Amino acid sequence: MTDTAVLTQQIRARLVGYEHRFAALFEEYFQGLSGAVDAPSFSRFTPECLGLLRDLSLRGGKRMRVALLFEAARLVTDEPVEGLDAAALSIELLQTHALVHDDIIDDSPTRRGGPSTYYAYREKFPRNPQAALGLTLLAGDLALALSLQVLLNSEASLAVRQAMVEVQTRAASATFVGQIIDMERDFATSPGEEVLHHVAEYKSARYSVLAPMQLGLLAAGEQPAPFEPELRRYARLVGISAQMRDDYLDLFGDAETMGKPTGTDIRDGRRNYTVHAILAMATDTERALVESALDNGVCTPQTIAAVREIGHSCGAERKLRADMRRYADLAAAEAAGWRSRWREEAVAFFEYLPLWGVERAL
Repeated sequence: MTDTAVLTQQIRARLVGYEHRFAALFEEYFQGLSGAVDAPSFSRFTPECLGLLRDLSLRGGKRMRVALLFEAARLVTDEPVEGLDAAALSIELLQTHALVHDDIIDDSPTRRGGPSTYYAYREKFPRNPQAALGLTLLAGDLALALSLQVLLNSEASLAVRQAMVEVQTRAASATFVGQIIDMERDFATSPGEEVLHHVAEYKSARYSVLAPMQLGLLAAGEQPAPFEPELRRYARLVGISAQMRDDYLDLFGDAETMGKPTGTDIRDGRRNYTVHAILAMATDTERALVESALDNGVCTPQTIAAVREIGHSCGAERKLRADMRRYADLAAAEAAGWRSRWREEAVAFFEYLPLWGVERAL
């Protein structure tokens, strides 16, 4: 087995280990949560809300944010670090908040193989849609509050706790701005690539990549501020590559493998990286068909197939593959520059991660 293959095997084993460890941690957290939330005893809605948040949260996947957190701490030390578990819970509770609100914005009936929180409430209150909407919003808000509260209650020092809360507050704020500009993007006739990069950075990279790294360094006793520019560059590059991958898979991926239908972004009029590439490379006639599909609101499978074929024939599919690989390579190169400062095995993880994301797509 080559050195690269050994490294790949080791890193994937670490990813699986983080996923399993965190699943047990999250389960334990929710078991103790009902007694920790201050609510009057007569309230039935509060425990129901917590139950829905628990159900959505525990349906998580590979917990890549948690892996980034723990590996960021490993950049500094391989010794046990106080505050990491609380930070991991905070990261995933913030993600739960984002998913709950995302599913309202997108009117999504399902999430992670089960009903979205929004549709679960709609089923509970079929004759009162306003109550269903309001309770869903409040459930998402509660998840955000819990993500900060768990940091305040952690075993880390007061200074570290305060710094972690600041990181998560900034991450949440960036995500809200990201959601706003994501919606704004779809009102533009032809958003430029830099607009798409900003959406990727604000909507996901800052809270999914940058914040976990900052939290891990803080827990390990390393101040992230001196390394802010390079951490931001890495997070942005990873975020762009990952968003390109998601947009690519939405049209060109295999529906059976992904467990969801393709073409959702086209149906929803999303002017994402895939649409941008197709419109830039297609003929006038082909562009007219794509624009019609974006404005339609209800696309048939045949229309989605036609847009997919245009993407193949005009070369947009190949360009997307090359672009996501290019940004992953740039992110890996950024991480490689950390070797003079931080521990080799953790640096190797950050080098490997963006390339692995591309391999999963291609």
